[in-house]
Amino acid sequence: MMRVLRRLLIGKPLHNRELAHEKLPKWKALSIFSSDALSSVAYGPEQIMLALVAVPSLVAYGFMGPVAIGILSLLAIVVLSYVQVAKANPEGGGAYTVAKKNLGKMPALVAAGSVFADYVLTAAVSVSAGTAAIVSAFPALAGREVTIDVLVLFAILMLINLRGVRESSNAFVIPTYAFLFGIIILIVIGIWKSVTAPYLLPPESLARQQLDWAMLFVILRAFANGCSSMTGVEAIADSVPMFRKPEARNAAITTYWMAGILGFMFLGITYLVMHYHILPIAEVTAMSQLAEEIFGRSAAYYYIQITTMLVLYLAGNTAYNGLPVLLSIVAKDGYMPRYLATRGERLTFSNGIILLTVAAALLIIVFQGNTEHLISLYAIGVFISFTIAQSSMVVHWNRERGKGWQVRALLNGIGATTTGLVVLIITITKFLYGAWIILLFIPIMIYIFTAIRGHYNSIADQLHLPEECYEKGAATFPEGKHIVIVPVSTTTRVVYETIKYAKMIGDNILAVHVSNNEETTKKVVEKWKLWDPGIELIVIRSPYRLLMRPLLHFIEKKEREKGPDDYITVIIPEFETRKSWHRILHNQTGWFLRNTLIWRENVIVTTVPYHLKE
Repeated sequence: MMRVLRRLLIGKPLHNRELAHEKLPKWKALSIFSSDALSSVAYGPEQIMLALVAVPSLVAYGFMGPVAIGILSLLAIVVLSYVQVAKANPEGGGAYTVAKKNLGKMPALVAAGSVFADYVLTAAVSVSAGTAAIVSAFPALAGREVTIDVLVLFAILMLINLRGVRESSNAFVIPTYAFLFGIIILIVIGIWKSVTAPYLLPPESLARQQLDWAMLFVILRAFANGCSSMTGVEAIADSVPMFRKPEARNAAITTYWMAGILGFMFLGITYLVMHYHILPIAEVTAMSQLAEEIFGRSAAYYYIQITTMLVLYLAGNTAYNGLPVLLSIVAKDGYMPRYLATRGERLTFSNGIILLTVAAALLIIVFQGNTEHLISLYAIGVFISFTIAQSSMVVHWNRERGKGWQVRALLNGIGATTTGLVVLIITITKFLYGAWIILLFIPIMIYIFTAIRGHYNSIADQLHLPEECYEKGAATFPEGKHIVIVPVSTTTRVVYETIKYAKMIGDNILAVHVSNNEETTKKVVEKWKLWDPGIELIVIRSPYRLLMRPLLHFIEKKEREKGPDDYITVIIPEFETRKSWHRILHNQTGWFLRNTLIWRENVIVTTVPYHLKE
């Protein structure tokens, strides 16, 4: 039953040779890797507005245009410089890989920790923003945001991604392009109406309000909030191997497509927010207000809200395609658990997908699905990784010194300087609003990375075959005794099968019965003599009715008596019930004994399961 359900939800296993068919063309890659960046227009301009209208009398509202222009300029710089990362690292991994090659271990780990935080936040913010969009259209859903978010994470994003890259891209293409179509129509009609409608942009006097330190802080915080629209730009460079050949060229072209579409939509939505004087309303997003202002509560309004909800949910998929790949690379280097580098049945990094889902769900629960609070943590991680990546590329071009390397190094140098300044701005303006959490999280992740690597190094040293084993004649092994201990509760078919197995692996067999009831022990001894397996039954008295402790003391005694080349194997007889609920009707002495003995250095533990037919 479980196997049928698994096949229904995830699909049949894929052969290794089918990996080539999981590669993506550019038009599909745009929907699957750019949905995070493109969908950010649903909340990026709104976050700028929220920061600017937080001051009295809306005195900073007029600065929304210049802030948006600044963000678009930053987008152009980052995209032009990040394309170089994709070309220089066709194996993927983005900032982590390029930093490891050019700057060393510590900057690479900082980049990995930053991108890990960013991708988890991408999933959490996208899903929360998607729920906010649909709650704006259907207020009856208010109060159920966290439940909806968690269901979307586990029942949609996780399951679709576990089915494989090809199926996830097929599922996401239509909603993404439907959203792009709707937003472009919204912008075009909105701008056309702005030409004929009597609305005016905020007076120039508001935009030219006297700049003091307090006002500058507000403007910089609005800029930091708006930078959330640039998260996801790095996803293409992180996932170059998932493109069809030529991978690096296709990734670069897709990056340019994404940047052009994002820039147009971001500028258009910002203009419309300013033109219609959109202000914060509880439980209603700025996009919902715009759509209602332009289309009214018509079918077009609900089309915008529903496609916005879908694309924001699917924007979390950028994290699902970027983070598992990055984790697999980090895991191969030994800084994350090895199983994160293993592909699952559907050729996806399924363990990384599950880890991302759980982490994003915990974040949503902690912050109660509040998009504004989650965005306060956003952007700093990705801009730290941007800065490290661009700095690494400067070193890369200086080493390579190919044709036109000076121009490329200059481009990446400008990118590193710019994104470094953005990191400083975000840190200062959003520190008390949550940025400190990420600044604390990254060192914790670095500690975890190094601890995992230290563990793997320690294991490798301990398991390394010593040099003397390669010497001539070293393949001969010393002879020793094999002591086999079989705990016996009562003489049953299970014990019979266990003794039969014990005789196949050793001649020195000790059957041990712990007695806490004289009458029961007498029956066991009589039955044992009647059966006569040719092995003496050792009876240990337990007047305090303990079972485990006397047996453990007996095993410890044999440990002290055995020679240095002798082995002790404890074989535990067990029967397995046909139905799982039957297990609660029986004690779990064998399970407890096995888990206790497994920690002893000089004792081998095994079980002989006997499967009941009924």
